[in-house]
Amino acid sequence: GSEMCKETDIKETRKKVGLSQVEAEKYIGVPHRTWQDWELGKRTPPDYVERLIIEKLLRYKESEDKK
Repeated sequence: GSEMCKETDIKETRKKVGLSQVEAEKYIGVPHRTWQDWELGKRTPPDYVERLIIEKLLRYKESEDKK
């Protein structure tokens, strides 16, 4: 179902903006273990959290592009 593709959204966005896992964790301020669990699909953040993180990652890319 739709749950399967959800867990990779954060990971895909992170890769798209060219951040490593550690960089993304630091940028967003999420504990390493939590981020890992999300990327591995062991846990999923609430929808609003995921949306905020994805938005923030995309904003990171925009700020990098301007440099």
